[in-house]
Amino acid sequence: MDVVVVGAGIAGLACARALTDAGARVRVVERGRVVGGRLASKRYGGRYADIGAAYCVADDPGFAGQVSSWQSRGLARPWTDTFRVYPGGRLTTGPVRWAASGGLRSLAVDLAAGLDVRLATPVDSVPEDADAVVLAMPGPQALRLSPPPGIAAAASAQTWRPVIAAVLRYPSREWGELTGAFINEHPTLATVFDDGDRRGDSAPVLVAHSTTALAARHLDDPESAAPILASAVGELLGLRAQPEVEVHRWTYAQPEPTDGPYAVDGRVWLCGDAFGRPRVQTAWLSGRAVAEALLG
Repeated sequence: MDVVVVGAGIAGLACARALTDAGARVRVVERGRVVGGRLASKRYGGRYADIGAAYCVADDPGFAGQVSSWQSRGLARPWTDTFRVYPGGRLTTGPVRWAASGGLRSLAVDLAAGLDVRLATPVDSVPEDADAVVLAMPGPQALRLSPPPGIAAAASAQTWRPVIAAVLRYPSREWGELTGAFINEHPTLATVFDDGDRRGDSAPVLVAHSTTALAARHLDDPESAAPILASAVGELLGLRAQPEVEVHRWTYAQPEPTDGPYAVDGRVWLCGDAFGRPRVQTAWLSGRAVAEALLG
């Protein structure tokens, strides 16, 4: 069986990994220069910061096994089960969040090891030279490839919200124990994470994610959101120093959940974190489910 996977995010790589391990011939094509998709880490000032997904939660047995494998090889580590919630700054506990000392993208790099991955390879239509094609991407991006009707309908049913991520590099750590924070009813901020704590190197770096409303206003000029986000973080945490700020625009950041683990029409499949609660785990499970269906 020959399979083309379009998209080298966590869903596409999980699918390709499972198919390849079972003996299928798989090639992954990715328009970007690196693997990972929204499992993204980017270098700023000689240090990587996580700018996409903030962490992994592993409460599914299958994904927990994958995370355990990463942990055993020193790639992933349990980070925290406690965040703050604003207004008020109270502590709240939940499931263990997993992080990666090498940046979350290192987990995608691990999944891609040994696969036939072709980077910087954009496609403008559904590939014809394969028994099956897996579109591992947000629905709006899949629609650009003129997929078959069933896939087009599933892609059109997806709703995505934008986010602007800001990496804030401070001269020193002015804040105390933070790990991360959820911010409610704020016009600018949705979350703030202590990237130095998350990565385990104590770097004075925070990563803030904007509200959808702010991102929508600044999508055409994301740099204009940088001072707004920096000011909001400083006010929230009572920080005096002015940080160096870099921003990254995610046009398709947060999907509204849709039903089923994937969509399929003939030989074309669509998978990703829109098929369930938007999580890294959901994307991994969706890609694996497509692989299992193809192998079945």
